[in-house]
Amino acid sequence: MKNKNSEIIVYSTAWCSDCKRAKKFFGEQRISYKNIDIDENPEFVSVVEKINNGMRAVPTIVFPDGSIMTEPTNAELAEKLGLNTVAQRKFYDVIIIGGGTSGLTASIYLAREGLDTLVIERGALGGQVGVTQMMDNFPGFDQGISGAEFADRLGRQAKRFGVEVIQATEVSGISKEDTGYLCVSTRPRNNYGCKAVLFATGAHYRRLGVPGEDALIGSRVHFCGTCDGAFYKDKHVLVVGGGNSGFEEGLFLTKYANQVDIVEFMPEVKASKIIQDKVFSLPNMSVTVNHAIKELVVEGRNNLVGIKVEDRSTGEIKTWHHDGIFIFIGLLPNSDLLKGVVELDKMGFVVTDKTLMTAIPGLFAAGDVRSGSTKQAASAAGEGATAALMIRDYVRSIG
Repeated sequence: MKNKNSEIIVYSTAWCSDCKRAKKFFGEQRISYKNIDIDENPEFVSVVEKINNGMRAVPTIVFPDGSIMTEPTNAELAEKLGLNTVAQRKFYDVIIIGGGTSGLTASIYLAREGLDTLVIERGALGGQVGVTQMMDNFPGFDQGISGAEFADRLGRQAKRFGVEVIQATEVSGISKEDTGYLCVSTRPRNNYGCKAVLFATGAHYRRLGVPGEDALIGSRVHFCGTCDGAFYKDKHVLVVGGGNSGFEEGLFLTKYANQVDIVEFMPEVKASKIIQDKVFSLPNMSVTVNHAIKELVVEGRNNLVGIKVEDRSTGEIKTWHHDGIFIFIGLLPNSDLLKGVVELDKMGFVVTDKTLMTAIPGLFAAGDVRSGSTKQAASAAGEGATAALMIRDYVRSIG
């Protein structure tokens, strides 16, 4: 079957769990695709049945080269996309869990020091930065750089120095062996030994969890005013979150947007009084409390046409109109793997000493997942470099 659109087409249904898994896989790997829900578009049912010899099997995925996969596993999708999921060796000097800015920067430094380095990443290389529309504040890029391009460059740079990378691979455990070395286990059943581990899994922005949100992330839904505010010059934007972050980012966005509205779920905001005073003093800012966003109304692929909100005091549903949304309702660390293994702070971020090592010798942490980090791409790169030098010294000390 020839795919004339030169893009991946996923024939799916809303109720199909395998469809959701396959689409999530493509999303995690930052691979674009066209989704066709055959329940909503019944004219395509015959296409699916023709492909599958009369069976209405979903997901049915048609690739640009004309090849077809029906109900594929993630491993089969990874193989089709040419992603390495199994490492070449069983032992490395250093294994880095997480292929974001911190992890890849550390891998470059370690490889240049002559240490055999493996990076294990469950999604696409670059981490959160890869879904940032534009980075204008990273040193050295005077014209800015898209997050996707930055992530691609960082991945290519690491591989150029001999870093081995496996993707679409989830780490299931980290343990200390009797030999003193560390063991990293991945699903389904692979184990890799190493002298040191860098845990650089990052953090994820808390999302609203409402219909329409996923389709707009990176285009109309953002999590960084510094990164994406400039796209809303003379526009009308909504900031979600009444804490210090929401108010501070809202103030920053007034440099570009001609109107910035803040909405808070609770009856009262939590921002400090001095920041509140600044916000309330500006004629082009407003604050609405006790309102909950229920849905982002999407038209086409990424056109935000309305925001449905509920007045929690009356139950009234309203529709607001904004050009973009910036969400600041907190960060959640990707630290579940280390719960009960090392010390985490009250928010779940990994606690380290000044060398970025945890209480387990040889297990380091850096970047957004680490307690006390500043959650900025530039500082994440700096922490990756620092961690690499600390790891280098540790590996030398154990021989």
